[in-house]
Amino acid sequence: MRKNKNRKESCRRVFAILFVSIAFMLTLSGCGNGGPIGGDTGNRPYEPDTPAPAPHDGKFVSDFGTMTFNGDGKTVIIDFDKELAGRLGLPDGEQQAQYEFRSGYMSPVGYVDVRYDVAMTFRITVGSGDDSVTVMVEIGKYEDGNFYTGTDCTTAERITFFVDKADGSGDCEPVDFLKS
Repeated sequence: MRKNKNRKESCRRVFAILFVSIAFMLTLSGCGNGGPIGGDTGNRPYEPDTPAPAPHDGKFVSDFGTMTFNGDGKTVIIDFDKELAGRLGLPDGEQQAQYEFRSGYMSPVGYVDVRYDVAMTFRITVGSGDDSVTVMVEIGKYEDGNFYTGTDCTTAERITFFVDKADGSGDCEPVDFLKS
């Protein structure tokens, strides 16, 4: 009887150790969460099977101001009027700025830099250090009374911001910047 009890206890210990080992290995391998700990989560923005388009270059004009891109994919001169600058929370007038085209929010990593033809947001940073101001603007396409975001909404010739209406209603309106 005693021998049988020791064997059962040994089996329980082996199974417990085996269970803990398997659970630990699955955690490290990322089973069920898309990848290894701290690694790829599998939650990525769509990337077309085509070469990335060249960065924006030249002057883009809207009823609310201009954006002049130098083609480096990083810097832009913005010159927004008081109304648009105020609605975005940026200083008005001509400003040197940094920009990135970003994905929509993707848990758990947040927003990531993407090519502009698949971007859903446009991040603008004016200034540097403690004096910098950064805003995220939803971008896309406005057609037939509908707002669209995603693939091919932003082009080499057009960037459309979706900004809150000035009336404070919480509704958005499109602001098209067209290459001149």
